[in-house]
Amino acid sequence: MSEIVLHHCPQTRSMRSLWLLHELEVPFQIVVHSFDKSLRDPSYLALSPAGRVPALEIDGERMFETGAITQYLCERFPDAGLGRDVGNPDRMAWLVWVNFAETVSQHIAALTQQHIMLYDDAMRSPVVMKLEAARLSKCYDAIEARLSTPIENRDMLLTSGFSAADISVGQAVYLGQKFCTLERHPATARWFAQLSERPAFKASLPSEDAQLYTKPFYPAWEPST
Repeated sequence: MSEIVLHHCPQTRSMRSLWLLHELEVPFQIVVHSFDKSLRDPSYLALSPAGRVPALEIDGERMFETGAITQYLCERFPDAGLGRDVGNPDRMAWLVWVNFAETVSQHIAALTQQHIMLYDDAMRSPVVMKLEAARLSKCYDAIEARLSTPIENRDMLLTSGFSAADISVGQAVYLGQKFCTLERHPATARWFAQLSERPAFKASLPSEDAQLYTKPFYPAWEPST
């Protein structure tokens, strides 16, 4: 059996890899890092040269970038059925949606920086907050359109059912709801509700004292007058 070590910060992109590993039901170890300057330590940069999470150690090799990790793990453990092989009718859609998660996450990262990482109000921009929240809503529009397509028996992103594409985008939507609700996206809300009941999703959630986001929702900040 492969020796797998996941380097993880709660409520970041690495949750995507953690959720996937739980769904794969393979043995792994987890090393939890603080979301701070310790990720710039040379020992960690040897695993992830940009100082980001996740980083994955597997059989003496090292990986970073969630999309690459997702594709590799699904191909390494195909019996779980979370990937879609070349030749599968859903292969193209699988690749699109696994990678679309990063499009969603870039807007979440910008909002997280504005609301949480910038402690000085003078550094914050209500314009950026509103713009990035609107862009995040546009991402929800894309998911809504996909899930609203009238194809029989499709309640996941792929016609062939649950896959790592749902994990990747679902994790992004989980964090996206800190800044933009699903009120105008009912199909997306129903889809996410199904995902959030999965045991592997619940297993990937942080404890209350380890959460990066201390508020349930962050509206666009308004400067004090």
